[in-house]
Amino acid sequence: MNPAETERVASQDALFDLNSYDYSLPEDRIAQTPAEPRDSSRLLVWSVGTGDIEHRRFRDIVDYLRPEDLLVLNDTRVLPARLLGTRVPGGGRAEVFLLRPLAADFSVWQALVRPGRKLHAGAEVRVGDRSLYVEGEEPEGIRRVRISGSGVLAFLNECGHVPLPPYIHSDGDTWRAAYQTVFARQEGSVAAPTASLHFTPELLDRIDALGVRRAWVTLHVGLGTFRPVKSQDIRDHVIHEEPCEVPEATAEAVQECRARGGRVIASGTTVARTLETMAAGDGLIRAGSRDTGLYIYPGFRFQVVDALITNFHLPKSSLLMLVASLAANLNGGDAIRALSSLLSVYELAVREGYRFFSFGDAMFIQR
Repeated sequence: MNPAETERVASQDALFDLNSYDYSLPEDRIAQTPAEPRDSSRLLVWSVGTGDIEHRRFRDIVDYLRPEDLLVLNDTRVLPARLLGTRVPGGGRAEVFLLRPLAADFSVWQALVRPGRKLHAGAEVRVGDRSLYVEGEEPEGIRRVRISGSGVLAFLNECGHVPLPPYIHSDGDTWRAAYQTVFARQEGSVAAPTASLHFTPELLDRIDALGVRRAWVTLHVGLGTFRPVKSQDIRDHVIHEEPCEVPEATAEAVQECRARGGRVIASGTTVARTLETMAAGDGLIRAGSRDTGLYIYPGFRFQVVDALITNFHLPKSSLLMLVASLAANLNGGDAIRALSSLLSVYELAVREGYRFFSFGDAMFIQR
């Protein structure tokens, strides 16, 4: 039996039940180290329309791309946004996890702090030779923090730590280079667009040689991407807004791709959310920058993205819901069957020994 045909979700109500997005994952399937070289990671290719599944290496992605396609990548750069210091006065330990810059010079941030009960408005934290001042409080434990002095990016690179996800049980600074795409250039993320960690310069050259065009967007990953879904009815979840930008050249590249009959292939869920946020009808997008809180779950109609490169996502996560939604779009709109199939594909990946989450293996999802 095709592993993508087992029925798992029985009703429309179940489609919006958080428990329908759960699956069993052994601890040893969570990748603790990155693949070396990057493109040696495994690649599960899922053709949703036929249910066909192939097991390859990421470097084989070239076998599934066509000269008329457009590959869209997120050029955001991860900042070492975890700051460890001491409270002033008192000297107790404190942690400030920067989430989103609120000033062009990176001096003011939204942040999470620990211990939250002692770091309210007016509190000071000392990190190296800098003071961090809590200037205000926002919902869900978020603080507004100002970093003293100039040259904040240099300070972060010197004193900050890479905030790896908690399921990776090693020091983030060990993987500072690995937790950055080879084309990262726009400073501002606190987590990597992990689907693109698999690309190497050599692989990108091979893709270029095929005639596949490349285009860029920027979405700075913040709280919206990794905040867990807690509402039992997934429709009640709200995604925190994150800044995104589409250059004019990318909007033009999408239009040219449509004209030649190619596919718009999103490398990662951040790219997918950015493209769909800027959708302009007829498969095209608008150029510009804005904040996006776009939450994609079954029932959403994709207007731009035709195929997706993505990692394996956490159970009950908004990213898993996005993938289920895309699968429904690719199979003709049957969201119940799409989610059932996706869960079966994930179970197959567990059995086949794929590595999951940020440092894990990848999927290529196409029609």
